[in-house]
Amino acid sequence: MFQTPARFWRDRFQASGIHFCISLLIALGAALLVFALWYPYPYREISGGRELFLIVVSVDVILGPLITLAVFNRAKPRAELRRDLTIVALLQLAALAYGLWSVSVARPVHLVFEYDRFRVVHAVDIPEELLAKAPPDLDAMPLTGPTMLALREFHDQGEKMSATLAALKGASLSARPDLWQSYAAASSSVLAAAKPLADLQARFAQRRGDIDAAVASTGRPASALVYLPMIGRKTFWTVLLDSATAQVLGFLPLDSF
Repeated sequence: MFQTPARFWRDRFQASGIHFCISLLIALGAALLVFALWYPYPYREISGGRELFLIVVSVDVILGPLITLAVFNRAKPRAELRRDLTIVALLQLAALAYGLWSVSVARPVHLVFEYDRFRVVHAVDIPEELLAKAPPDLDAMPLTGPTMLALREFHDQGEKMSATLAALKGASLSARPDLWQSYAAASSSVLAAAKPLADLQARFAQRRGDIDAAVASTGRPASALVYLPMIGRKTFWTVLLDSATAQVLGFLPLDSF
């Protein structure tokens, strides 16, 4: 079938544009999954979820329509054109699936109270051989967003020494399911380790505006709040807590160590 150059390129750009719109809709659905469940605020900032997702989706959304632009040609037999477009779609879906799997493996699964601080634990951090040792009433690898946990006290000095040596080799204490307990069970320890918010305001007077904004977002007066530092993947934040219940009320992008 003869096509003028104008018709040839118009058809290609039209097909590529349709493919782009479909890809964008699928990407929006994937974004809802990632940011509503796996990386809710503030974890999209702390754990790098936004950057990783944007890289994966940008490549997928752009690459698929570009391939369609290159292969679409109405002069091809219908069966051949359908085959080419099916291959492009399958390759794109496979790339998206792999990208989402990569994002899920890196997702935060717990915010753990680690004796005098909080630490964000990611799925990839947890040793597989220790998963079976997690308390039976706790979900070791939740898919619906990070949960609150705490570390229990060591049973004896031998266990403490073993865990400390493992931590020195890079195995974070908070990533060990055999040391987990519910957050509620450690609320008194959390409050004992927490510091008055007034101390934070005095230490970081130059960040008073940011601190006041974080306090306002909790809906509580500063006098009812305490704080603890938090360790993320590559950054340090501060957690704001209720001074009576140890409930986590807010987060502040401030290194308070």
